[in-house]
Amino acid sequence: MILKHHLVLTLCAVYGILLKVTAQKSTLRGSSGQHPLVQNQTVTEGGTANMTCRVEYNDQTSLQWSNPAQQTLFFGDKKALRDNRIELVRASWSELTISISEITLADEGMYTCSLFTMPVKTAKAYLTVLGVPEMPEIDGLTKPALEGDEITLTCMTHGSKPAADLRWFRNEKEIKGAKEVNASGKTFTVTSSLQLLVDRDDDGAAYTCKVDHVALLQTPQQATEVLEVHYAPRVAITNSLTFPQEGQYLKLECVSKGNPSPDPVMWTKDGGELPDVERMIVEGRELTFTTLNKTDNGTYRCEASNHLGTSSAEYLLYVYDVPSTLPPSTTPPPRPTPPDTTVPLDPHLASSDPPNTNNRDPNAMGQHGPDHALIGGVVAVVVFVTLCLIIVLGRYLARHKGTYLTNEAKGADDAPDADTAIINAEGNTHAEEKKEYFI
Repeated sequence: MILKHHLVLTLCAVYGILLKVTAQKSTLRGSSGQHPLVQNQTVTEGGTANMTCRVEYNDQTSLQWSNPAQQTLFFGDKKALRDNRIELVRASWSELTISISEITLADEGMYTCSLFTMPVKTAKAYLTVLGVPEMPEIDGLTKPALEGDEITLTCMTHGSKPAADLRWFRNEKEIKGAKEVNASGKTFTVTSSLQLLVDRDDDGAAYTCKVDHVALLQTPQQATEVLEVHYAPRVAITNSLTFPQEGQYLKLECVSKGNPSPDPVMWTKDGGELPDVERMIVEGRELTFTTLNKTDNGTYRCEASNHLGTSSAEYLLYVYDVPSTLPPSTTPPPRPTPPDTTVPLDPHLASSDPPNTNNRDPNAMGQHGPDHALIGGVVAVVVFVTLCLIIVLGRYLARHKGTYLTNEAKGADDAPDADTAIINAEGNTHAEEKKEYFI
């Protein structure tokens, strides 16, 4: 009996231990599964935020949502705060979801989901509200601006959160401006400035300020202003003929550009009025000559002006004579084909008829005239040899002096004729010797 009693007590103790272990495991499992799960939310101002709290294992314990001011919004499916913007989406033992519509910046903050166990378990989710920037405005534009002015365009936008980014464009080409950010409560005021030195090329240019912000992914905001610039005119003259001739039709156009438009323009010739208004017709900016002649030669001046200044251009007209013959062709003559000087390899071809020499290039020097270099060389050699001979002969005669005798018939001057003079000379045996020297 005693043994049976001890056996029963032992079995009861083991069973109690098993029950205790099982209870502890159940308690740990329920404790780990009964923890609320939430997520942070980001909503654009004016939008709707859905706040969800979930529990994996819930033993029918209530869930509750509270706002940043610790005011209860919903306890289970029971609404606790009178706010028409807050509504219940889903309520169960494992989930509590509410929605807040028409979100404002004041709704931003930390929201708390509470699970009423022992002790109470909580989870926090941060609601971020994006401030939508207002439509930008461009200031500092004076209409009209004058060429050479310095102006500053300023673009400003309010209410952005976080701070927006402003970008400048000139005719769709981005240009850089100076950015400035100022905080105003929870939002920011962003300003961007653009300094311009106004030029006539800016007339009609579109300057656009565009707002870049995370809350404006689908609806970008921008402002555009078109710049109007007033400037003095510039003038140039174009003509319809390059070489005007007598009897031709000629048109001169005065191309003037200015703002305001410089209308009308004034034409003069050589500082005075147009002499022949019947042949020189002025229509708007054009001066037309119906029939040119030599009296039209001169300097023609076109002048245009507006309230900012005056500009002019001149054109010197010279009327050419009508050519009596056709002008020479500008097409170059065909080049002659050079003769084929290749020696044939075939002996039968070598014994054939000699090539035609009439196909020589007429422009080749060696084919139609003597070689001037060769002729010049021969002439130079002949002249040189001649000079050398003259020098040698002169030196020889200077060193070797010769003598010779000459007989003169005495009394020849008194003889009546030649025969008598000879006879008288033969009879004179004592003729005197005369010497002549060559120096």
